[in-house]
Amino acid sequence: MGKPLSTNRDSQLQLSCLPYGVGHHPEGICLLMNIGKYHLLLDCGIDNIAEIAPQLPPIDAVLCSHAHFDHARGLPDFQHIFPDVPIYASEVTVRLLPLNWTDSDKAKSLNCQGIPWRSPFSLSQDLTIELYPSGHLPGAAVTAITYQTPQRVYKLLYTGDFSLSNLQLVEGLSVESLRGLSPDVLVIEGSYGTIRHPHRRQQEKQLMQRIDEGLIRGKNILLPVPTLGLGQEILKLLRSHHQFTGRDLDIWVSGTLAEVCDLYLELLPEFPLAVQNFAKHQPLFWDDRICPRLRRLTAKQRNSLGDKPCIVLTDDIGRIKTYLGDKTLPWLVLMAEQVAEYFNLNQPPLSLLKKHLSRMEVETYLLAEHSDGRNTTQLIHNLRPQHIIFVHGSANYLMDLTNLEELHNRYQIHAPEVGRLVELPIGDRFVQPEENHTPTVYEGELNEQPHSIIITLNNEITKDSRWSQFADTGLIEARWQGESLVIKGISQKELANQTTSVKGLTSSDCCQICRYYRGSRCQNSASPLYGYRVTPEGYCPVFEAIDNE
Repeated sequence: MGKPLSTNRDSQLQLSCLPYGVGHHPEGICLLMNIGKYHLLLDCGIDNIAEIAPQLPPIDAVLCSHAHFDHARGLPDFQHIFPDVPIYASEVTVRLLPLNWTDSDKAKSLNCQGIPWRSPFSLSQDLTIELYPSGHLPGAAVTAITYQTPQRVYKLLYTGDFSLSNLQLVEGLSVESLRGLSPDVLVIEGSYGTIRHPHRRQQEKQLMQRIDEGLIRGKNILLPVPTLGLGQEILKLLRSHHQFTGRDLDIWVSGTLAEVCDLYLELLPEFPLAVQNFAKHQPLFWDDRICPRLRRLTAKQRNSLGDKPCIVLTDDIGRIKTYLGDKTLPWLVLMAEQVAEYFNLNQPPLSLLKKHLSRMEVETYLLAEHSDGRNTTQLIHNLRPQHIIFVHGSANYLMDLTNLEELHNRYQIHAPEVGRLVELPIGDRFVQPEENHTPTVYEGELNEQPHSIIITLNNEITKDSRWSQFADTGLIEARWQGESLVIKGISQKELANQTTSVKGLTSSDCCQICRYYRGSRCQNSASPLYGYRVTPEGYCPVFEAIDNE
């Protein structure tokens, strides 16, 4: 994507990357790194290993960043084809990996060697690796690869999936621990592109409020989650958040999700001290005594769901219908945005949800497991590599990152496609990369009218694949973010969720002066807005002014 660096380099070194999977949904990550005479496979998250095996050069080692399926699904097949090639990962990841396969033979046969944190490990006399915790998931690792030649030392850093924010069960990636590594090549995920997220604790607070609102409205809460990571995070959050501690409430866990909780308890000494201290005073997961109660969901107990509001977490998406039973108590299904994208709601088994929408609401929430655009660029600027390879994310999001001027003007940037070799010449000075002419910033005009404002943009913006979703209804909403005005399209779903009962709004009859408006929420059980956070200028048919009290 950029011009070559200066020719002042080791002409014998072949440094390149050939992707077999770059993490565009639904494919996983699998990158062949050629470093001098060595060939390393960074993750093996693809399922067509048998097809590409004849194309592979002699692989010296496979480095698995963490235990999520999109980074590990091909490991058993790879080891079956190449039994003599070693597979390395962090010690915690080695314990978690077998949970990916219901086929016990695959799970038991996988031979993966664990490497301690921050301990250089020699793959050969001139090639070493070192692992650093990357956040995101227990055991997830940033891998530093060092290759020594008589001319110089070459360094490559692979982040895997990472998060700079502290999660409930894992501390965020420490930028300080990586400072000074000065890698020549940085292979980094860009899952969220340039998007900026609220602080992690704010995301957690908003999710707890959504669950609390649903329970107040008399709904059961169903949280479909992946087997590993997000579900355990939410369970820990429900057990420790002030809105739920001591609350007379049942939380049920089913599917393989429960097995992961059991293994997490065995790995407790590897968790942050705050989590270990929490577990000293009350069980981290299974508990019948301290509210909210957290229990495994059996077939017998499943039949009684709906007698009173409860929370159910499951990774067994295919049996969603069984959680509904014949009860009339309505359900609120909350899906993380990344889960909703992974499981297509229009395809089985989640198409089951649509058959029961009369008794169910389906909403999404944000609980990010990856770093947003701001933290991604922060990490890059601290490491200051010559080459950046962006992987893991939609093509649009990765293109947004490659077009950032603050990156484009400083580094050689690549967002490779599957099967396309990326050569990585390393030089002593930086040569300005070629410009990428794909626009990500669209200039326009703003005209103020007596009763409206008109914003005009060039129709070049409609060529972006995201435009159709943005312009779905033709309606938009705008809000201030610092000194910038952010414009967002309103989708069909958001439009349908808006209350149709808001009418007759006057300057006097509004929520702000209603007797039931407390703490920005409606407390009138007779109102269609009951339990919701509402705006002060809102209105409903059962409005009662404070003066009537």
